[in-house]
Amino acid sequence: MADAARFSVGIDLGTTNSAMARAAIADGDAEAPVTIEVLPIPQLVNPGEVESRTLLPSFLYVVGDLDFPAKSLRLPWKTAQPPAHIVGELARKRGAESPARLVASAKSWLSHAGVNRAAPILPWGAPEDVPKLSPVEASAAYLQHLRHAWDAQFGKGDPALALEHQEVFLTVPASFDEEARALTLRAAEVAGLARVTLLEEPQAACYAWIESTGDRWRRQLRSGDLVLVCDVGGGTTDFSLILVNEHDGDLALERVAIGDHILLGGDNMDLALARLVQHRLEQEGHRIDTWQLQTLWHQSRVAKETLFADPALDSHPVTVLGKGARLVGGMLRGELRRTDLEQVLVDGFFPNVAPDEMPARRRQVGLQELGLPYAADPAVTRHLARFLARQAADGPRASAIRRGPSGLACPTHLLFNGGVMKADPLRARVVDLLNVWLSRDGFPPLDAAHVLDAPDLDCAVARGAAYYGHVRATGRGVRIRSGAARSYYIGIESALPAVPGLPAPLKALCVVPFGMEEGTSTPIPARQFGLAVGQPADFRFLSSTIRKNDPPGALIEDWGDELEELGPLEVTLPVAEQEDAIVPVTLESHVTEIGTLELWCQERDGDRRWKLELNIRQPE
Repeated sequence: MADAARFSVGIDLGTTNSAMARAAIADGDAEAPVTIEVLPIPQLVNPGEVESRTLLPSFLYVVGDLDFPAKSLRLPWKTAQPPAHIVGELARKRGAESPARLVASAKSWLSHAGVNRAAPILPWGAPEDVPKLSPVEASAAYLQHLRHAWDAQFGKGDPALALEHQEVFLTVPASFDEEARALTLRAAEVAGLARVTLLEEPQAACYAWIESTGDRWRRQLRSGDLVLVCDVGGGTTDFSLILVNEHDGDLALERVAIGDHILLGGDNMDLALARLVQHRLEQEGHRIDTWQLQTLWHQSRVAKETLFADPALDSHPVTVLGKGARLVGGMLRGELRRTDLEQVLVDGFFPNVAPDEMPARRRQVGLQELGLPYAADPAVTRHLARFLARQAADGPRASAIRRGPSGLACPTHLLFNGGVMKADPLRARVVDLLNVWLSRDGFPPLDAAHVLDAPDLDCAVARGAAYYGHVRATGRGVRIRSGAARSYYIGIESALPAVPGLPAPLKALCVVPFGMEEGTSTPIPARQFGLAVGQPADFRFLSSTIRKNDPPGALIEDWGDELEELGPLEVTLPVAEQEDAIVPVTLESHVTEIGTLELWCQERDGDRRWKLELNIRQPE
């Protein structure tokens, strides 16, 4: 049996930045308040210069032969010399100068079903002479750096304190599908982390707020309240609703809705600013190529963060290395102004829209460059309107959610999360717009008391994950009920006569209803199916964030756009007789503690059982 863990460790593996926090779960006074510690992360900030910072930029730089002086990439732990890649602040800095060697947004690639996420594809679009990594390997590199940072600080004197022996709670977007979650776990395994549990980021942010307020949260919320978590990070936008209700006479929290996985965040905003600078430089007669635009993209992010952090600044310079005979060794200089942030970011990405104004759908071009499937509409507020409209109409707890004549679910409280929402002008725009929608529906506005302040948005998710681990280990504190973030189905081939040129119709059987708790199982009642064993067979899985009221065993014949098919699982289920057969079985689904899904097939007239797992399968 493994030794008991001493700490609960929360890791926020972010698109732009990663963070790590811990809480003790053994020894000490059991009644003492929990203490959350955000951990410093040593990293290279310049060649030969190591600093400890609370954030590890989620950037990886593929090191070239002549990029850095010999022995200038040493870290406070043993690494390969010379290393094949570096991560963190120096990787971000050098990548802005040589974007062809920079891996960015690995987390977004990890969730992109349109590519082989286990194949070496990053840096995307880089020349053939640049060694490439898979999104899984890049994510594992960040986690491995965090493991080395922990072990260098705590594990040297006592091997039992090494990170591999602690309970690690790794956060993912609530909208991550099952395949992206499985790949995240694979990255953690590659990084040498043994005890890993996944936790949704909006829940972690809520736990951080609960931890910061202590028991005061029970005076700020009451039964029937609805908390909207607005999470806009570097690469994704996520919305969640958490319902406050009563359980055994005490307040309880339940995550009742999540939105779609929207690839829209700080990366899009930085690119929009870079495009603005590019336009100005080209008006001056300069031509900006693809790689120069990449440099402008990263420099625009720095300018944006600097201007938002210091309201006294009116502008910030943006530079890029020039090209051409007259510009050898020269720099092209532009700038971003505070008025640019207001026009491009506030009005462009957070426009004032009506509650019935839905995201625009872009007409598809016949041939497209492969890449990340960014949202067609950059307006975060339109995506928010669609999310609230959907939950009021057909959410699993629609009857418990207050809604008004406009047809929107109307939150009583607002919790911000994600680095983008650190900017006061963006927070103010969301609050103002929600209040316009609420006033139209006759509800009171969200005043300061109803905007819940999570401490330190940069590290809130890591802090909340560590707190959750402490609560789970000690049994003291509040837990948010959540369960499966979407409904899951398995395809059932119809028993109909064959028709030339047409496949047999596929029905969808609900095996995991929305909200099914981790660590629980549910049988599929009163239904039997034929299971193909001893031969290769495709098992087709589907999921939905729209159909949230289907019970286990519901058989759906016509689902239109309401179900999304996952990658098929091709497997040969073993049978002792080594013969092809169709075995009558009943089904039982199980949601594991780490959030993966298992489907057990029990032989009707025997003791044999087969298990199907909804994980990515590597092609042969």
